Order: sequence, then C-alpha cells, then structure tokens
Amino acid sequence: MIDRDTVLKVAELARLKLTEEEIELYSKQLKDILEFVNTMNEVNTDNVEPFVLEFEETPLREDTPGKTLPREEIEKNAPEFENGFFVVPRIFSTEG
Repeated sequence: MIDRDTVLKVAELARLKLTEEEIELYSKQLKDILEFVNTMNEVNTDNVEPFVLEFEETPLREDTPGKTLPREEIEKNAPEFENGFFVVPRIFSTEG
C-alpha cells in the first residue's frame, strides 16, 4: 500500500519537496501504477517465448564530444555545489 509515509520517504530519497496536494496526488498515482503492474502477473505466459534481440556485437554510436551546458546552469540544478563538484552525502566510511 502506498501511503503518505511511503511517498514522503521516496520524496526524501529523491530530495524532492512536495506540497500537500502533490503528496495526495502521488499517493494515488503510485497506488494505481502498482495495481496495473500487478495485473500483468495474471497474464498467462506459459506458451510465450521470451523476446530476445540477438546481435553479433553491441551496436555502438560514434563517440564524439558535443555541446555542454555552462557550469552556472549545472550548478542551479544541484542542492550543493563546491569547487566545481556536486556535494553529496558520504555513503562509505573511511574508518576501518
């Protein structure tokens, strides 16, 4: 069940600030999405072969440099930016 606490936890992980209206809307939308996905479990796929694309090798595109955004535009999208780098929470301890 997608409840208010679940929506708030997902929003926190995504660093989103939601209004009360958004919390209510997303609770309903996420519930509807999960219900739809669960209906797919009811489909009988016993005689259905898996769809697998077969390639001799992985198709690659030419790796050519393109236009990049100015640093100021990038910095506007980051909660914290310092000395040209995104600042993120530490996830590993350096102490052993």
